[in-house]
Amino acid sequence: MERITISLDSTLAKQFDEFINEQGYTNRSEAMRDLIRQRLETESLETVEDGFCMATLSYVYNHHELELASRITGAHHHHHELNLSSVHVHLDHDHCLEVAILRGPVKDVREFGNYMMSERGVRHGKLNMVPVSMSENTHNEHGTPHVHSKPVI
Repeated sequence: MERITISLDSTLAKQFDEFINEQGYTNRSEAMRDLIRQRLETESLETVEDGFCMATLSYVYNHHELELASRITGAHHHHHELNLSSVHVHLDHDHCLEVAILRGPVKDVREFGNYMMSERGVRHGKLNMVPVSMSENTHNEHGTPHVHSKPVI
């Protein structure tokens, strides 16, 4: 492991130590490694269009909005190759939260997420992507091809 030394002004160091305590880190090094990884992943996903990712797409919507639930379901079916699973939660009498777990090309996942979040009646949308490498494998014990996803580190 390579050792890197950084200097911080006292105000920033104090804020960083507060962040470490709030997040439950046991030391500054692990917190700094996680922050660097997060920033590098974000940068790679913002600039890369040809890689693969795993993602969660979460959004809140009013299910009384005209035909919105049907449009949402239709969009998920139309992009079934990206959808691995979803969770639907009733927040109150009018609003629902959905969280979809997606896997596929970064460009396709981003376009699908943007489409869903811009759908009339959808509120509070958020797409979180993690870069992965993907490969199709066949295991001897089952003999059925399937996709494996591995985080890009």
